This record gives sequence, C-alpha cells and structure tokens, in this order.
Amino acid sequence: MSKKDKKVKLEILGLSASHSQSGSFALVLGEESGKRRLPIIIGMFEAQAIAIEMEKIPSHRPMTHDLFKSFAHAFGIKISEIVISDLHEGVFYAKICCSFSDGSNYTEIDARPSDAIAIGIRFNVPIYAYEAVMKEAGIILQDEPEDDKKDTPEDISSQTPRSKRTVPKTSKQASFEESLTEMNVEQLTRLLEAAIQAEDYEKAAKIRDELSRRNQK
Repeated sequence: MSKKDKKVKLEILGLSASHSQSGSFALVLGEESGKRRLPIIIGMFEAQAIAIEMEKIPSHRPMTHDLFKSFAHAFGIKISEIVISDLHEGVFYAKICCSFSDGSNYTEIDARPSDAIAIGIRFNVPIYAYEAVMKEAGIILQDEPEDDKKDTPEDISSQTPRSKRTVPKTSKQASFEESLTEMNVEQLTRLLEAAIQAEDYEKAAKIRDELSRRNQK
C-alpha cells in the first residue's frame, strides 16, 4: 500500500444543523488515534438516516438505507468497510467495499459519503479515509475537553452548534463564501484558526476549501 493509499480510521464525533444553509447538516468525523477532524456538509435526509441509526430509533417502515441492508442480507452480500476515497473541487467521494459472504467477488461501489456512512453504521463496519484526503481536507484540533470528544446527536432538528459563541460573522451569512474570495491567505488562515477554536466545522470546511482552491492554481 502506497502512502497515498494509506487509510486512516475515523469515528463519528458530531452531527449538527447548519446555521448558514437551510436543510444542511455538518457531519464531523474524527481521526481515531489523532487530532484531525474531517467535516462534511450533508443533506437533511442523510443526516436523519445517520442520526436515527445512531440513536436506534425504530422506524415503522424501512428507510432507503434499511432497504439496502435487507437487500444485501437477502442476497448474501457482506459490507466490509466504508472509505472516503477522494476530494475533488470541494466534493467528497466514497466507496462501499463489499463482497459475497464467502469473500468472493470483492467490489467497491461509488457513493456519496453521507449515503456510504448511513449504510456503514447499519452494518457496523469501520469508516476510513485515505491519508491523501485527510492531508488535503483534515482540520487539526489543538486541544479539546475530554467531555466534548463525542457528541452523539439526540435531536438533529433542534441542535445548535457550539460555534455560535465566538466565531465572527459577516454582514450576510448567505454571502460568506463570496467574502472568502476577497480575503488574502493570511486572513483566511486566521479565520480558519478562529473557526476551529470555536468548533465551527461547517465554516472551517468552507475556508479550507477556499484555501485548497488557491493552492491548486
């Protein structure tokens, strides 16, 4: 395995409602044996699917990801792991790694990370990201209180990010991405540090993406 293909094991640390994009949620993944965080913005349906399974909330009828699980079990398909495999122009890509129960016919299925993770937690399989993805998109958290390491969502419809405490806001939150294009690298770096300190991973992800775009030019 090359350094580029080295996998980093992740765990779900938090899921909170976006305060700048209606209907969006910030899913925060953390390096299991490190301090890097990988924030991913996902949709409401996928956020609900993840939260429902994490909280073991029973559903009267199977949701889409539950249907996938039933289908896989019925045909003897085994899910072995989920891998966040790539990041291109701010879009994350993932793979659902599966095979038949006897280990034959190994296949990697392309998926959105939100769907892949919603499926992965239903099969209780590990979640990984390639080191190249973590290097490009991972956010390093210097220190965090032990009690705040894991923040399992209880009611994603009413959660408020802790980041609202200290992160400075632009005059119009909706135009936040536009304001980033007018900042220089030093300003972006300072803003990124403030967002990380305030644990506003959604805002940090947007600043990170802007910095990445400039580095690619």
